[in-house]
Amino acid sequence: MRILLDNCVPWRLGLALIGHEVSSVVHLGWANLPDGELLEAMGDRFDLLVTVDKNLQFQQDLCRRRFAIAVLRAKSNRIRDLLPLVPQLLAALPAVTPGQVIEIQAYAI
Repeated sequence: MRILLDNCVPWRLGLALIGHEVSSVVHLGWANLPDGELLEAMGDRFDLLVTVDKNLQFQQDLCRRRFAIAVLRAKSNRIRDLLPLVPQLLAALPAVTPGQVIEIQAYAI
């Protein structure tokens, strides 16, 4: 799966997403793009956007997108708080469909 990490997600999280092609908004030079432009830039290049922005799904029309979005919900967006969510995220990926928004949440936030 081709995964893009949003600006608010540490790029090092991608190292834990073994078996997937992972890029980050920062490394692509897209860090300053507004959300709508970022989603347009993703086009057919990615299958999934990983973010911690829980409002994105309410601010943008996502149902017609050719990629899915995974919202990570943890105590913070620090790598130490997000890494425990990786097993849940990896387990959810096979069932994710374009336009879908999934939430991956820590048990105790």
